[in-house]
Amino acid sequence: MNSTSSRDFDDVVGTTSANQDVASPVTPDEAEPTGSRLDEWWARRLATPLRQKLWHWGGPLAVTLLAAILRLWDLGNPHALVFDETFYVKDAYTLMHLGYEGSWPGNADTSFNSGNTNIFLSAPSFVAHPPLGKWLISIGLWAFGAGNSFGWRISTAVIGILAVLLVTLLARKLFGSTVLATIAGFLMAVDGSAIVMSRVALLDNSVMFFALLAFGCILLDRQWHATRLAALVAQRRAGGAQLDWGPVVWWRPWLFAAGILCGLCAGVKWTGLYFLAFFAVYTVVVDAVARRRAGIPFWVSASILKQAPATFLLMVPIALASYVATWAGWLLTSGGYYRNWAETDGQPWGGVLAWVPHWFQNLWHYQAEMYNYSINLHVPHPYQANPFTWLLMLRPTSMYYQGATIGQNGCGSASCSSAITDIANPLIWWAAAAACLYLVYRVIRYREWRVGLVLTGVAAGYLPWLLYANRTVFQFYTIAFEPYMILGLTFVIGLILGKRTDAAWRRMRGILVVAIYLLFVTLVSAFFYPIWTAEQVPFWFWQLHIWLPSWR
Repeated sequence: MNSTSSRDFDDVVGTTSANQDVASPVTPDEAEPTGSRLDEWWARRLATPLRQKLWHWGGPLAVTLLAAILRLWDLGNPHALVFDETFYVKDAYTLMHLGYEGSWPGNADTSFNSGNTNIFLSAPSFVAHPPLGKWLISIGLWAFGAGNSFGWRISTAVIGILAVLLVTLLARKLFGSTVLATIAGFLMAVDGSAIVMSRVALLDNSVMFFALLAFGCILLDRQWHATRLAALVAQRRAGGAQLDWGPVVWWRPWLFAAGILCGLCAGVKWTGLYFLAFFAVYTVVVDAVARRRAGIPFWVSASILKQAPATFLLMVPIALASYVATWAGWLLTSGGYYRNWAETDGQPWGGVLAWVPHWFQNLWHYQAEMYNYSINLHVPHPYQANPFTWLLMLRPTSMYYQGATIGQNGCGSASCSSAITDIANPLIWWAAAAACLYLVYRVIRYREWRVGLVLTGVAAGYLPWLLYANRTVFQFYTIAFEPYMILGLTFVIGLILGKRTDAAWRRMRGILVVAIYLLFVTLVSAFFYPIWTAEQVPFWFWQLHIWLPSWR
């Protein structure tokens, strides 16, 4: 079998040698059959370099195209601001015209929905989140017009489509298999939460995307750092210098890029700062382990003390600078909320801080007020979901619901429903949650850095919310860490698939289990798709999707 195609289909995900027994020598007649006919068929299909290259890109592009169809089909439906679009779409529109978020008269949604969009006021509006995500939404408004609901959502949809492609590329980089990469992209393409969050103009899809780009940079830095560290250690040894803690590695462009992306992520929502913190800590710890494995004869803790400041300086200042840059519209205009606070309503800083420019004092005051608002947000909401229940998906968010009776809006039943409900595909979500629990065991048992990196992404997007269990939060926030859950699930799928050199019975069983699972995932997504996309369906059909009482 061609070596490249063999690796493509049966690459081992992670290190499994730790729990494999040493096989006893056997004669050829006694050797158990390995692989499967499917492996042989696949090898024939990829028998030439051209076919291998086509598959290398064909799989990822195919699932990306699928994602595009599921996200763009009838994207303008419903032609009404749904859920928090009432804030972000209108904020995006005023950013286009004013450079800052302006205020709106009462009942502005009705006018905006009808196409009467130029009714905003020049007076500023206090906002709870930084402006970058709304600037991205404004691109669609500029391209298609504010009266076009397709234009409200196209930016978020494009981000969701690109995220699917990015997941496939990251999975291939992590696992070395285009098959597993395509499976990961497929799961992301057909999952309900990923579809819904790509079809509504909210901010969380942008948080997910920038964090995922930063995750990719951390992944690329692993290879970069390993190469550089090996070269520097070799130089030290060749020159007879003492290795002590190992050389500090300053030239790490991928860490620098990760810092920029985490800053941009925070420029959408502050939760991007958690990704910065978790990725930086992960980098420092894995650096220390890599130094120890490179034979540097000193304590790992000393390695951390030496490289940690360098990692901090490589990532944090540039992240803060890129975050401030996302406020450029507010800084370059004079009408934004608190823009002239120090000069008018506030008290300029004095003493040793008197030299600080007023624009920075004003921006700092605004951030402080945003923080106070965020941590004190305890307004009850019918769809709020305690973060301790997120992995169980007990309370998905209903973003839109409209009922109709027979003959109304084309309803052909006694009663009909149109809904946008942020319910992930249950077979994907619950399987991914179980897979991540297994990965916790696995990283402790085998210390696989790839598994650790995937879990770091999950932890960065999830664990900080446990500190705000009494705050008004929602299930759809999980989109920020869903890609890492899917990568974790893909890792486990790779273990189930096994490899071509496995016993034939084991190989075939693994392929069959995965094929059946993916088939049911597809059927469940097709079943749920109408209530992810506001299609009008009979009320009884909508009720069939209420698998748990708390989903109602």
